[in-house]
Parts: sequence; C-alpha cells; structure tokens
Amino acid sequence: TLFRSVIVAFGAISAAAQSVDIDERGKSPIEAKFSSLGQIRMEICSSGVNVVGKDQTSINVSYSSKRDDGDVRVHLRVDGSRAELQISRCPNNDFQVIIEVPKRTDLFIRIPAGQLDVDHIAGNKDLEIHAGQINVELGQTDDYRKVDASVYTGEVDAPPYQVSKGGLFRSFERKGPGEYRLHAHVAAGQINLR
Repeated sequence: TLFRSVIVAFGAISAAAQSVDIDERGKSPIEAKFSSLGQIRMEICSSGVNVVGKDQTSINVSYSSKRDDGDVRVHLRVDGSRAELQISRCPNNDFQVIIEVPKRTDLFIRIPAGQLDVDHIAGNKDLEIHAGQINVELGQTDDYRKVDASVYTGEVDAPPYQVSKGGLFRSFERKGPGEYRLHAHVAAGQINLR
C-alpha cells in the first residue's frame, strides 16, 4: 500500500540520516549521534581505556597523554544501530582514552595491551586484551544469560559469583536468567568482575 511505502521510505531516510564516517588525527574530543540499543565494535591501540554508560544518545571519544598525542588517529563510523571505532597511533606511555556511550549498548572491544574499565553498561560485552587488566561493573548478576572469564596466566576475580582464581589457564563460567552475555579474556593479566 501507499501508506506502507511511505513508512518504509521514511525509515530508510531516518537510517541514512544516522550514518556518519569520522576520520580525525590529533583531535579530541570527537562526538557522533548514536541511539541506545545499538552495538559498538572497538579496536583500540595499547592504552588505558574507560568505557562509561551515560544517559545520552551519542558516542563521545576523548583522550589525553603526557606525551605528544598529535598523531593519534580516531576513525568512528556509525551506520544506524551499529558503530565501529578504531583508535591507532597511540603514544607508548600514559595514554588514556574515555569513551562515553548510551547505557544500553552492546560492546565488542579488542586491545593489545593496557587496562580496560567498563562501567554502567547494560548490554552484551565481548572483551579481550592480550596483556593487561579488564575491570567490569556487572550491575545485577541476574541480568546475564551467560558469563565466562578466562586468563592463560594471571588471575580471575568475580566476588558476585564467589570466584577468585590465580595461576595458569584459569577460567569460570556461570549461567543465569538474564538476556545479556559477558565474555572476558586476558592472555596475561587480570580480570575483575565486580
């Protein structure tokens, strides 16, 4: 019908309006509109990263360093409910990134080395670091359908699940009544689920 065609066309226009491709070097902060209930895939160079959920409809990326950070490249692409963030050319030491996103967001994050803190996020979380530390604020444990955390060498601490393990090839898995999935893996280092 004509009415259905108009609705479909309007939806396509709305989706197109949400598409953005930002590629900046040496610029902070960077902001792009992004609705709740979306998914963000992040590939971030070795650094300290804090991903924080906020009551907002945007992705905000800011960074700082005690060294020259003028060569840092941020590539942020948003297409409807999906976004991809790549941060590269980071300084070797004391580089910190803060990424603010809507509170209800699914996260996929990969970092070679450093520390990743995830706070106030309701959603699926797929988090991996080769060497370093992952800290996640769980919220309510009943919100999760499945939680798994593992290290090749290091420590896994999850007080809400009465888990504390250290050594080689340590892991744990729990299932629950919720809708979200949490996967956290560090090759060498530590995982804290609190």
